[in-house]
Amino acid sequence: MNTTVRPLLAALLLLSVVAVPAQAQENDMENEGEMKNETIVQIAQNNDNFSTLVKALKAADLVEALQGEGPFTVFAPTNEAFNNLPDGKLESLLKEENKAELRSILKYHVVAAKAPASKVMKMSEAETLAGKTVSIQSGEEGVMLEGSNSAMVAKPDIMASNGVIHAIDTVLLPPEEMKEDDSM
Repeated sequence: MNTTVRPLLAALLLLSVVAVPAQAQENDMENEGEMKNETIVQIAQNNDNFSTLVKALKAADLVEALQGEGPFTVFAPTNEAFNNLPDGKLESLLKEENKAELRSILKYHVVAAKAPASKVMKMSEAETLAGKTVSIQSGEEGVMLEGSNSAMVAKPDIMASNGVIHAIDTVLLPPEEMKEDDSM
């Protein structure tokens, strides 16, 4: 009997070692509808999918603003979204001399209201902190945001104490005529 139990326990132990990291990875972007005591920035800092966004927020001096009371809705580009920018674009934006452009782009992803997915789906546009509107289209494929380019909401409703994050698959670029509004 002892010879039967040991292999079974070893198999269960191996299964648990494999299953726990897989479940943790699956939960990386989960938090749908669940209120957190963390700010938008803290959630982004604790989520590997947003490490590039956090780096950009720091370079643009926007971390403190998004740790504020809010409420905010952040259409947050994932690392993959940043990786899909043209070659050299991200590196260029992160340079000190391009801070104004980076701030404009990042502020184009933020709305000064808490808009969970149920509310976003009913909107046709939203005014961003950059002072420009982003168009919103909802359909069978999900929610699409449009500026100079388009982005799909990949993961909605990551709730924070000061708002909500909707992960998007593309870095939204504001319309060409946009001027830097430095009120944030």
